[in-house]
Amino acid sequence: MAKQENDLFNPEILIELANNKMPFGKYKDWPLYRLPEPYLAWFHNKGFPPGKLGMQLATLYEIKINGLEYLLKPLVKK
Repeated sequence: MAKQENDLFNPEILIELANNKMPFGKYKDWPLYRLPEPYLAWFHNKGFPPGKLGMQLATLYEIKINGLEYLLKPLVKK
Protein backbone atom coordinates (compact mmCIF):
# COMPACT_ATOMS: atom_id res chain seq x y z
CA MET A 1 0.00 0.00 0.00
CA ALA A 2 1.38 3.42 -0.93
CA LYS A 3 2.11 6.02 1.75
CA GLN A 4 -0.73 8.23 0.49
CA GLU A 5 -3.21 5.36 0.83
CA ASN A 6 -1.96 4.66 4.37
CA ASP A 7 -2.66 8.29 5.24
CA LEU A 8 -6.33 7.73 4.39
CA PHE A 9 -6.55 5.16 7.19
CA ASN A 10 -4.51 7.08 9.74
CA PRO A 11 -6.47 7.38 13.02
CA GLU A 12 -4.42 10.49 13.86
CA ILE A 13 -6.49 12.34 11.24
CA LEU A 14 -9.65 11.77 13.30
CA ILE A 15 -7.90 12.84 16.51
CA GLU A 16 -6.80 16.06 14.82
CA LEU A 17 -10.34 16.70 13.52
CA ALA A 18 -11.63 16.31 17.06
CA ASN A 19 -9.07 18.67 18.59
CA ASN A 20 -7.74 21.20 16.06
CA LYS A 21 -9.32 24.64 15.77
CA MET A 22 -10.41 26.67 12.77
CA PRO A 23 -7.61 29.18 12.13
CA PHE A 24 -9.63 31.90 10.35
CA GLY A 25 -13.03 33.25 9.35
CA LYS A 26 -16.41 33.41 11.01
CA TYR A 27 -15.69 30.30 13.08
CA LYS A 28 -12.09 31.18 14.05
CA ASP A 29 -10.96 29.22 17.13
CA TRP A 30 -13.91 26.81 16.96
CA PRO A 31 -13.01 23.12 17.20
CA LEU A 32 -13.16 21.73 13.67
CA TYR A 33 -15.63 19.00 14.63
CA ARG A 34 -18.12 21.68 15.78
CA LEU A 35 -18.17 23.56 12.46
CA PRO A 36 -21.72 23.61 11.11
CA GLU A 37 -22.50 21.48 8.09
CA PRO A 38 -23.72 24.46 5.99
CA TYR A 39 -20.31 26.13 6.47
CA LEU A 40 -18.57 22.97 5.27
CA ALA A 41 -21.03 22.70 2.36
CA TRP A 42 -20.09 26.25 1.37
CA PHE A 43 -16.42 25.22 1.23
CA HIS A 44 -17.42 22.10 -0.70
CA ASN A 45 -19.09 24.28 -3.34
CA LYS A 46 -16.47 27.07 -3.43
CA GLY A 47 -13.38 24.93 -2.92
CA PHE A 48 -11.59 23.83 0.22
CA PRO A 49 -8.41 25.70 1.17
CA PRO A 50 -5.16 24.11 0.02
CA GLY A 51 -3.05 21.89 2.22
CA LYS A 52 -3.78 20.02 5.40
CA LEU A 53 -6.66 22.26 6.51
CA GLY A 54 -8.45 21.69 3.21
CA MET A 55 -8.06 17.93 3.60
CA GLN A 56 -9.37 18.15 7.16
CA LEU A 57 -12.39 20.22 6.17
CA ALA A 58 -13.18 17.93 3.23
CA THR A 59 -12.94 14.90 5.51
CA LEU A 60 -15.13 16.57 8.11
CA TYR A 61 -17.69 17.44 5.43
CA GLU A 62 -17.92 13.76 4.44
CA ILE A 63 -18.20 12.70 8.08
CA LYS A 64 -21.04 15.16 8.71
CA ILE A 65 -23.08 14.45 5.58
CA ASN A 66 -22.91 10.75 6.42
CA GLY A 67 -23.99 11.27 10.06
CA LEU A 68 -20.73 10.03 11.54
CA GLU A 69 -19.91 12.91 13.91
CA TYR A 70 -20.35 10.55 16.85
CA LEU A 71 -17.01 8.98 15.88
CA LEU A 72 -15.17 12.19 16.78
CA LYS A 73 -16.71 13.01 20.17
CA PRO A 74 -14.84 10.29 22.14
CA LEU A 75 -11.57 11.62 20.67
CA VAL A 76 -11.96 15.17 22.04
CA LYS A 77 -9.26 15.92 24.62
CA LYS A 78 -10.72 17.55 27.71
